[in-house]
Amino acid sequence: MPKRALLSVSDKTGLVDFAKSLVSAGYELISTGGTSKALRDAGLTVADISDITNFPEMMDGRVKTLHPKVHGGLLFLRDNEEHRKQAATHGIEPIDLVVVNLYPFEQTIAKPDVTLEHAIENIDIGGPSMLRSAAKNYRSVTVITDPADYAIVAEEISTKGDTTLSTRERLAAKVFRTTGYYDALIAKYLASRLPEPEVFPETFALPLRRAQALRYGENPHQAAALYGGFPRHFQQLHGKELSYNNLIDINAAVRLIREFTELPTVAILKHTNPCGLGSSATLAEAWDKAYATDKQAPFGGIIVVNRPLDLATAQLIAEIFSEVIIAPAFDPDALALLTKKKNLRLMINSETSAPAPELEIRSAVGNSFLIQRGDADTVSTADWKVVTKRPPTEAERAALLFGWRVVKHVKSNAIVYAAHDRTLGVGAGQMSRVASSRIAIWKASEGNLDLKGSIVASDAFFPFPDGLIAAAEAGATAAIQPGGSVSDAKVIEAADERGIAMIFTGQRHFRH
Repeated sequence: MPKRALLSVSDKTGLVDFAKSLVSAGYELISTGGTSKALRDAGLTVADISDITNFPEMMDGRVKTLHPKVHGGLLFLRDNEEHRKQAATHGIEPIDLVVVNLYPFEQTIAKPDVTLEHAIENIDIGGPSMLRSAAKNYRSVTVITDPADYAIVAEEISTKGDTTLSTRERLAAKVFRTTGYYDALIAKYLASRLPEPEVFPETFALPLRRAQALRYGENPHQAAALYGGFPRHFQQLHGKELSYNNLIDINAAVRLIREFTELPTVAILKHTNPCGLGSSATLAEAWDKAYATDKQAPFGGIIVVNRPLDLATAQLIAEIFSEVIIAPAFDPDALALLTKKKNLRLMINSETSAPAPELEIRSAVGNSFLIQRGDADTVSTADWKVVTKRPPTEAERAALLFGWRVVKHVKSNAIVYAAHDRTLGVGAGQMSRVASSRIAIWKASEGNLDLKGSIVASDAFFPFPDGLIAAAEAGATAAIQPGGSVSDAKVIEAADERGIAMIFTGQRHFRH
């Protein structure tokens, strides 16, 4: 009995040539709808699925392959005598190879004007069912869901008479990844339409497609890849391939720059921490303010701006070595200058405004994952509470807002000294808050920046008065912190004794 192949595809790339190779190897072809027409138009002999099932396609094609003669032909165990008897009794013949790719649900829901009805009609039912049946019986059935696999299958059939077991097993695993991704897309789309979407359901399906392989991970001995929609939001214009660490830094840079929309703003980051940030009437002036905060750390850092990068600013940036520059656009003359540095990565960022909160996912031991909403809440000064005898002046309030926007993006324990338009000192990631404060003060002194009249921002409460006292001694006149320590009263008392105005925000911004 000749072998039989069932072909039913939406993406017809390479289909005809592959079908011809099957016919040359002695396969009979079975097909459905548009696939059948495409094969016949190419001069191939094809049996319609209704000829096999003795049942017509119906309900606008919703029911055509959901039939025992299809799934029995895929699932029955060829070496099981009872299965063979049942197949013979019911006129079920084996199907040895399946080629199915699914209705384009992902492309359909990406259209801005898609309707629910149109989306639902592009949910494939028969396709995933055939794929799963064939994949379950991969010891006997070859199953293909990706045109990229046509060549290896055709070559093995041509040279060996059949596919190898290892190839069938690999293709079966690919099927379940494909259907899992497809189902996760559908679940995500339908859930997004609910009046109150469930953020953390009992089971969590995340549809991810590999965007690119990476040379290595955080270190050269670690393998890595990028998944998801990153390429839809960023365009690399120039430079070396992005590394894992570049991508981590770009993510941190974009989250930070989203906080600043009113004025041209420049931020410099290193290992995801802000080294300096400045806002001004021009990007060049903003660069001077950001760079002055710390002139050592920016070497090999990430630079992000919230306006098209002009030549004047590009000339200033070009004086130091940077890994990545991110901007919503590059002026032609700025681009011409920066592309002279062959390894410098230049990225166009279309994510300059803050979208809805994202989910953050982090792996944990035991093949577990921690999932949380992103810390994307915008600053609400209406919730601020003045807790000291002296309220901040308007100038201090502007500086407190600036510092608070920055400190939420600094690794805990985080301390930022700032004016209304620039950072003056940043202390990040220390085991005690007072140590972070001392580092920030030291950084300011290195740049000959005067902290007199500055503000100090802390991502979490001061557990003791020592951090606030250090800030006052450095010259800070106002402080902003979440509050909530058992020592709040002592910290407030220390602020009052030194004439410092202090605000409690009631919101913490730990970043681990």
